[in-house]
Amino acid sequence: MPELIRNGVRIDDSFAEAFPMSGTGILITGPNAKWARQAAQTMTGFATSVIGCGCEAGIDYEVPPEETPDGRPGVRALLFAMSSKDAEQQLVNRLGQCVLTCPGSAVYSTVPGEFEIKVGDAVRQFGDKWQMSKVVEGRRYWRVPVMDGEFFCEGKVGLTKKSVGGGNLLVMGTDWDATMRATEAGVAAVQSVRDAIAPFPGGIVRSGSKVGSKYKGMGASTNDAYCPTLRGVTQSALDEDIGCVLEIVIDGLTDAAVSAAMRAGLKAIIDMGPEQGAKRIGAGNYGGKLGPFHYHLKELLP
Repeated sequence: MPELIRNGVRIDDSFAEAFPMSGTGILITGPNAKWARQAAQTMTGFATSVIGCGCEAGIDYEVPPEETPDGRPGVRALLFAMSSKDAEQQLVNRLGQCVLTCPGSAVYSTVPGEFEIKVGDAVRQFGDKWQMSKVVEGRRYWRVPVMDGEFFCEGKVGLTKKSVGGGNLLVMGTDWDATMRATEAGVAAVQSVRDAIAPFPGGIVRSGSKVGSKYKGMGASTNDAYCPTLRGVTQSALDEDIGCVLEIVIDGLTDAAVSAAMRAGLKAIIDMGPEQGAKRIGAGNYGGKLGPFHYHLKELLP
């Protein structure tokens, strides 16, 4: 595969292939930053991949009190699914089980989508007809009595079908330590971009997959071409100096957000250089058959 060189790091002449998703998000506020983040972390748990989790979710960024509707610290969390119905079900369930239950939490819409999900309108029923509605500037909110006071939740939140899932970077290094240093730097850069998340643990996935399996019923399986331990027994895509591969997967509310996040991650990994970080950077695709969004690495280079 032809390669480009930037700061000593080899860049594959390849592209990340991504696909359309339905995306939504909420602003969670709390009595302090600790509990706002706790609610967001709990809500976005078990949400790494739609393959087994039903959705992909993560924290976008922290919102200071002066920028929230109720003047309290907040956290914006994003959630992506393969359909608007799946996104609605996942958000309603997670809001009810993870945010309603969290001390001091309140919820507001934060995605100006072309559709709306009735989150507060669903969770209000927990109030057992003691709940009260309030309309402010044409937007309905619900006040649900709970044991620490009230759960304040916006009735509907926006959802867009223009979201993108599956942007990615394959980070390849000599060993685990060097590869992890580079990948963590890439994740930090990705997380600095608004409207985009890296949903896997710490933003990193080690179990990159390919479509299909030798086992019936498995839609995806280990990406053997990028497994260093299989270099001698499979059609490997790895050079002799590569001993570890880690992947950053990126979802965004827009095509532009995924592109910006990939560009930021790519730059951070390249800036670290091959001595302390990655020797090579690639991207995962399926020959253009999976999705219509193609992010060519050479077009994202700094």
